[in-house]
Amino acid sequence: MTDAVASSETDSESYTGQHLSSDRAPGQPQQPTAGTEAQDPVALEHSADAPLDEDAVSHPLTGDAPVVPEAPTFAELQVDRRIVQALDEAGIERTFAIQALTLPIALMGSDLIGQARTGMGKTLGFGVPLLQRLAWDDGAKDENGKLAAGRAPRALVMVPTRELCVQVTRDLQGAAKYLGLSVGAVYGGRAYEPQIAALHAGADVIIGTPGRLLDLANGGHLQLGGIKVLVLDEADEMLDLGFLPDIEKVLGMVPDVKQTMLFSATMPGPILTLARSFMSQPTHIRAEVASEGQTHRTTTQFIYRAHALDKIEMLARLLQARGRGLTMVFTRTKRTAQKVSDELVERGFAAAAVHGDLGQGAREQALRAFRAGKVDVLVATDVAARGIDVEDVTHVVNYQCPEEDKTYVHRIGRTGRAGKTGVAVSFIDWDDLPRWKLINDSLGLGFAEPAETYSNSPQFFADLDIPEGTSGRLPRSLRTREGLSAEVVEDLGETGGRNRKAGITGGRGAGRAPGRDGSREATRDGARAGRAGDSRRTQTGRSSAAVESSNGRSTPVDAGLSDSGAAAADPTAGLDDTPKTPRRQRARRRTRGGSGASATSPATATGSAAPTGSAAGKAAETNTAAAGPAVD
Repeated sequence: MTDAVASSETDSESYTGQHLSSDRAPGQPQQPTAGTEAQDPVALEHSADAPLDEDAVSHPLTGDAPVVPEAPTFAELQVDRRIVQALDEAGIERTFAIQALTLPIALMGSDLIGQARTGMGKTLGFGVPLLQRLAWDDGAKDENGKLAAGRAPRALVMVPTRELCVQVTRDLQGAAKYLGLSVGAVYGGRAYEPQIAALHAGADVIIGTPGRLLDLANGGHLQLGGIKVLVLDEADEMLDLGFLPDIEKVLGMVPDVKQTMLFSATMPGPILTLARSFMSQPTHIRAEVASEGQTHRTTTQFIYRAHALDKIEMLARLLQARGRGLTMVFTRTKRTAQKVSDELVERGFAAAAVHGDLGQGAREQALRAFRAGKVDVLVATDVAARGIDVEDVTHVVNYQCPEEDKTYVHRIGRTGRAGKTGVAVSFIDWDDLPRWKLINDSLGLGFAEPAETYSNSPQFFADLDIPEGTSGRLPRSLRTREGLSAEVVEDLGETGGRNRKAGITGGRGAGRAPGRDGSREATRDGARAGRAGDSRRTQTGRSSAAVESSNGRSTPVDAGLSDSGAAAADPTAGLDDTPKTPRRQRARRRTRGGSGASATSPATATGSAAPTGSAAGKAAETNTAAAGPAVD
């Protein structure tokens, strides 16, 4: 592989301060940013049959990061004028380092590997060449120069998470505003039908997660035989999530002759092996020099050795630090994420959780509330948070030690963006010290032995600028945010049963005919009710007085009758000569005469109520003795 690396330390520093409100888009500040309600010039269009709630997990393609004058413009790099126009309207003119290095190579159709930290503008690094190649491809047009309806996709972008899928889709749709290309997204957590309809209508670019892409391809709805450009975004995360088998299956469905681009923040061995197997002489591009390190220079890091039972108290006091804005708290497990979120809400903070046990509707509800400022604390697992791009995140808290150095880099990459400063705080438990030492040594952080710290430690208050006397509960006078309940959970037609946790009654199973799932549910409910009724009848029968009639049939007397009513009741009252279907088969009871009780008990054969338990046994013995030995 050929390596193209930004060798100048000065140039590397100049690019480090650049960032866009979009996770990956470069730009120049030409529009008001924080606190404004300006209309987005790049209004992204979506099919009415397959709507995407982009506002929940992304925002329009805009440029609001400072860019040095030396950075080349997209027009100078020979980008299609229609793409340049769309980017200019979004306030994007100059490039990031990763874009300046990748565009000349990618525009020629060569394979490449792009490596840059999170937030360095990788989306347009592959998105602009991809869109330009499709726009200049006349093979998909008819004799009138128009794209055919129902056309198969010509470009495929694979991403690890739903949130990143939505963000990339929105960025590419903004850049393709004047190209007339259709950009669609397919990902899990939403109903198949709208996505299938969008594919059948025709799409030029498909962005999707590996699992849903493979499902649609196996079902014959996604045709991959016409793919000319393939992109793997955040490849290291897809490897960590176990998507490598799915990726290999999808790669087996696309043509051998194509342009392939792989982008990742880190480049582990399995990813390089995968790249060598399906890429043709790729150029490896790194957007920073080796001495720069993997962590953001604008992020101040604090590492504390904390006790597990004191972490929630430390977090509650940290959230009251001066100047704290939006905060993301990371945990290793879904259960811990929900527990921490619930505990913060109980303490008066406006918090929400995002993890895999929540339905897509609940996750997007939490992200909408976080983006709108209705909640200012988002507790998330690593998987759910990948691809989330939210402006003005000032603090990142590692509530639990990350599993490895890559996870740590991705976590703290949520803050210190767009040339702004950020604070990253990590709580390291005693049991996690060996793991943390490996992370520290790998990244060269200089925190091999974190100081033992508690929620009342003076150094903890001084480091994070926490006011003296702050307790673990937010004062009522400061509880000004609306909270998660201010956001409505949207019915997204989710698949599976997870939508019940989000309070959604819709979905694929909603409104089905009673002959399908509804009938099965009714049958199960009826069976439970029947068993409960049998149990009640059995208990009543045991407490009832069995009255024998002259013909040998026994009739239980209702226990609800008074004593006088029971004594005066006609022994044959309530008998119905009309045969009734018994609810269940009665078990035969062997008598001393050797015959089954059911053979001598007409009440059982006709469906009349028969005594149960010891009363039934005594009645059967009396009948057998009176009738003599039974003959089989």
